[in-house]
Amino acid sequence: MAVILSKITDVNHNCKIFRFDLPSKNHISGIHVASALLVQFQLPSQPPVIRAYTPISSEETLGYMDLLIKKYENGPMSSYIHNMKINDKLSFKGPIPKYYWTPNKHDRIYMIAGGTGITPMYQLIRKIFKEKEDKTDVTLIFANENILLHEELEQLKKTYPSRFHVTYLLDEPPENWDGVSGRVNKSLLESILPGPSSQNIKIFVCGPLGFYQAISGVKRSATDQGDLEGILKELGYDKEQVKLIKYIRYM
Repeated sequence: MAVILSKITDVNHNCKIFRFDLPSKNHISGIHVASALLVQFQLPSQPPVIRAYTPISSEETLGYMDLLIKKYENGPMSSYIHNMKINDKLSFKGPIPKYYWTPNKHDRIYMIAGGTGITPMYQLIRKIFKEKEDKTDVTLIFANENILLHEELEQLKKTYPSRFHVTYLLDEPPENWDGVSGRVNKSLLESILPGPSSQNIKIFVCGPLGFYQAISGVKRSATDQGDLEGILKELGYDKEQVKLIKYIRYM
């Protein structure tokens, strides 16, 4: 399906929100939690470029869907989208399931997100707190240059203070920053995550390649999570307790 770009919103120096209109104002994206869309473009005499993105608009939003996309140096897809103009078209296919969620599937979940790896996390967070019967507790550890979706996350904190907890990390914080600085490390995770012997928990990880390598190891393929590595392995967790959201190909 080809959809039309109708709005571009600058977020920071390398992130923008792109709004794509659906075929009519009554259409919905139908992107169930947790899943993504395949996006494709092809230049003349070149093989197609295909990447997966998770909309930040809800699955019930009528008439459009929003994608939060960071421009990566030498990233063909992200560069292509960042160069698009209003009324340009882009091809989408999907949805592609990432993790099948049902209310109260786990007592507690822990999310470790880097950069635009927040988008599938936000999709799941919003779903959990929208469902009245879902009582899952959510803890988010979010590392970034800037805090993407900060307003939305803070509103969820205010609405669900006993069930939603967030730790923000900034690589290069401003002078007035009173949060955590630097990168996600072993001591930070050890202080926030429950012990590996905890029952009915799940740890989700999503971020850029180096983020995965440090924290959990990288998925072998889109369907094979591979062995758990990195900090989470050092802390004693097993692969059944951890879900890697994204298969990196880049970007």
